[in-house]
Parts: sequence; C-alpha cells; structure tokens
Amino acid sequence: MEAYSLFVYPFLGCVLLILIHAYFGIHVLERGIIFVDLSLAQFIALGTACSLFLGHEGHDQYLYSVIFAVIGASILSFSRHIARLVNIEAFIGVLYIFSLGASILLLDRTAHGLEELRSILNGNILWVTKGEVLQAFLLYFLIGAFHFVFRKKFFALSQDGKNSLVWEFLFFLSFALVLVSSVRIAGILQVFSFLVIPALIGRLYSRKPLSVLIGGWLIGTAASLFGIGSSYAFDLPTAPLMVASLSLSFFGLLAAKGVSSRALWKVGSGSGAKDEKV
Repeated sequence: MEAYSLFVYPFLGCVLLILIHAYFGIHVLERGIIFVDLSLAQFIALGTACSLFLGHEGHDQYLYSVIFAVIGASILSFSRHIARLVNIEAFIGVLYIFSLGASILLLDRTAHGLEELRSILNGNILWVTKGEVLQAFLLYFLIGAFHFVFRKKFFALSQDGKNSLVWEFLFFLSFALVLVSSVRIAGILQVFSFLVIPALIGRLYSRKPLSVLIGGWLIGTAASLFGIGSSYAFDLPTAPLMVASLSLSFFGLLAAKGVSSRALWKVGSGSGAKDEKV
C-alpha cells in the first residue's frame, strides 16, 4: 500500500506523457525530424538556465521557459525553408549543441549548476505531485483537443508537406508548450524516449495513426509500469531505467518483426518455386 501511494502520481504522470508524446511522435517521424524534440527541449532548458543565472526562480523560471518555447517554435516553423538551404537534421543538431553548450556555461555560474543540469536531463518523475499531474492533464487535454479539431490541417502538414507558415508555427508552438511541462516533470531523456519509441513500435505493425497510437500507448504504459516498479525494487534511477526498458522493448519487437518477415518471405519464395516446377 505504501508503494502504491508513493508511485501512483509518477505513474499517472508517465501515462499522460506517453499519451501526448506518442501523438507528436507520429508527426515527428512523418516529417523526418527525429531529434527535434531533443533540440527544442534543450532550447527550452536554456530558458531555465537563463532564469537561474539571473537569480529568478518559481513562476519567473516558468515564464522564461515559455518565452524560449515561443522563440524555439518560431525558429522551427521555418524548418521547411531552412531545409532548402541545409540538411534540416544537421540544423536541428547545431541548435541542440548550441542550447546545451550555452546552458552549461550559464549553469556553471550558478550555485547548484551541476544539480540543475542533471535535473534538466533526468527530471524528477518520482517527485511529481498531484498538482503537477493535474496541471499537465489540463494542458495536454487542451492541446490534444486543439489538434483533434484541426487534425486534418496538422496531418496535411506532416504527411503531404503542405506548407502554411501559420499552421507550422501553431504545430511547433503547441509542441513546445507540451515540452515546457514535460521537461519539468520528466527531463529531456525520458521525454525524448516517450516521443520517439512508442511511435516507432506502433509503426512496426501499422501505418494508420490510430493503430500506431494504440500500440505505442500500450507498450509505453507497460514499460513505464515496469520501470517504476523496478526502480523501487532495486533502488535504481527511474528515468534511465524507463528509457532502457522502452529501448529494449523496441529492439526485441524489431527483432521479432524481422524474424517473422524473413520466415514469411521464405514461405513465399518456397511456394513460388513449387509453382514454377508445376
């Protein structure tokens, strides 16, 4: 009972993160900008580093994160135009490295810079409170409802490449606002794994968005439950354990998919050979 009361809110927080990030993961995979989450999350974290460097905490720190989220969304809304000039993944990588380097420089001048950097990367999912879970639920619900209402617009952007600067900005802004909350709760590493891995797992078996979402949600929830339980049982860091369990789930399912595909190919080849003999 004690373990249940200790981990109920972290688990609910993980479920919320998986629900919203698996959806955005579908768009990220369709667009081919796999590391945009890391880059944008680290750019938002640069806002947190700026606030700490200037001695601002609490609500001011959140405000800095939102400001940098808007700036990051504005930059990435031009990603299709940037792609005409340079490889977009390379640009995203440079943005990430810049954000990380600048964050380290700023946090080096704060009293607890190393601890803050570790918190930004790994998060504090085990210490998430009821209030933080409710706030995240409200934010994710509003953004999820917005994307559901205008889903044709957003999927047209991601799947068909139809370019509209306003809708591009709205996509990246909504994504960035999700990341502001997610990074505070879970850290950059866990958020990235929740964005990409569940969607990748879902795409192993289907390309239909709803099927991908359901598959990703189920695997992500199971991996989160395993990660939190194992963290408690073996006294291991929660975020890296969840990342590892999700990654191993993907590798295992990928291997199983490869074996089954090869077996089906052999059966098909064998039938073809027999038909030729006949």
